[in-house]
Amino acid sequence: MKTRARVETFESPNLLAERASELFLSAARRAIEQQGRFTVALSGGESPVPLLGKLADKAVDSGIDWTKVHIFWADERCVPPDHPDSNFRLAHDLLLSRLPPPGAVSHRIKGELPPEDGAQAYRVELRTFFPSSPLPEFDQIWLGVGNDGHTASLFPGNDQVSSADSPAIAVYVESLRSHRVTLTLPAINNARQVFFIATGTAKAEVVTRILERSADARYPASLVDLPAGSVTWLLDREAAGLL
Repeated sequence: MKTRARVETFESPNLLAERASELFLSAARRAIEQQGRFTVALSGGESPVPLLGKLADKAVDSGIDWTKVHIFWADERCVPPDHPDSNFRLAHDLLLSRLPPPGAVSHRIKGELPPEDGAQAYRVELRTFFPSSPLPEFDQIWLGVGNDGHTASLFPGNDQVSSADSPAIAVYVESLRSHRVTLTLPAINNARQVFFIATGTAKAEVVTRILERSADARYPASLVDLPAGSVTWLLDREAAGLL
């Protein structure tokens, strides 16, 4: 099994989401107590939906000062923030809008800008917030995985997956005809904790290939391997069915 990657399996997506929310909230409490803030990057797509809902349900009684929670994004489609495909909109509708006011601090990717401009703006945002290092050091990053092994917007065949020396880049996904801005692999691998969420039988094959093989550039998610942190996969019974 992949070095440093832990795997937790759950009988249902609901139980997985419950565990994910507790991992988020406990880390937030600890980080705020120790360093005065909690930094987290979220992904879009279906994977984070149950987590976001659970967090919203628990927000009021969590004991967390949400003004000290800084939310970033692992990637964003190049669309306005109110567009149905926007990762920011997903998080806003499911979580941010339901937090006790004034809520968390949002550091969104400006998908309404031209891709290269959006990437540059996000690089400036990251380097301003994390001034002591060329790469951000998030407390947590929450990721999903595609059936092709992509994560964030790092897709197979993109030669920028491993070689980028900046925290965020603009990419064009030919198969989806989609411009996006994404954290780079070095930025993801500089986090303290990374969590993957995968549910359903459709993810079982790619999850097995990633977890039971060594790093393989055909599956960008397999290249997430934190030298100084931890990688944990949270799987429901169906996604773990071939392990």
